[in-house]
Amino acid sequence: MHSGAAEAFAAMQQRAAKAGIQLAVTSGYRSFERQLAIWNAKARGKRPLLDINGQPIDATGLDADTLIDTILIWSALPGCSRHHWGTDLDVFDAARVDRDALKLEAWEYAEGGPCHALATWLGEHCHEFGFFLPYQAGKSGVSPEPWHISFAPVAQCAINQFDTNLLRSVIAASDMALKDAVLLRLDALVARYVKHFAAPSFPFDELDLRHE
Repeated sequence: MHSGAAEAFAAMQQRAAKAGIQLAVTSGYRSFERQLAIWNAKARGKRPLLDINGQPIDATGLDADTLIDTILIWSALPGCSRHHWGTDLDVFDAARVDRDALKLEAWEYAEGGPCHALATWLGEHCHEFGFFLPYQAGKSGVSPEPWHISFAPVAQCAINQFDTNLLRSVIAASDMALKDAVLLRLDALVARYVKHFAAPSFPFDELDLRHE
């Protein structure tokens, strides 16, 4: 994790604890190689594909473009995951659900789910520590993820410096499944899944992140 994000997250954990929430991380930094392994496993039928409602999809007979779109419902294109930047975390309430039992599904963060109190708290307070929720319904190309938080002061620098041409060369040199079809659509995929997100609505450049 980026040092600034780590410091802010530790402060946020302490504040959340006062509200009875044990803020914990289930996924943080993820390398290009790790994202590539996830992508290839789904493209080659070694990991299940899910629809927008979390239901399994039979990939038999899907053409390349449909298979790409199906994977992208829940998994990022290698090189396009915000988890590459050391600024983004998937979080849960360890006081109410074990990590091994966590599925990272929307119902867990909705009313009645074990992480609902956490989701509500994040919506009210995470901006005080420089974090925001980039994946929200109707505001992002990626499906809504109430568990995914992003550290704005550093993540916004990363998005501003994102180089699609560099990504193109990295993908071209990789062993990524569906590579040719992805490269033909890369500009559009970056526009939708990287550049289209629910941007922070607070002046994060001026935040005092030294919470006591």
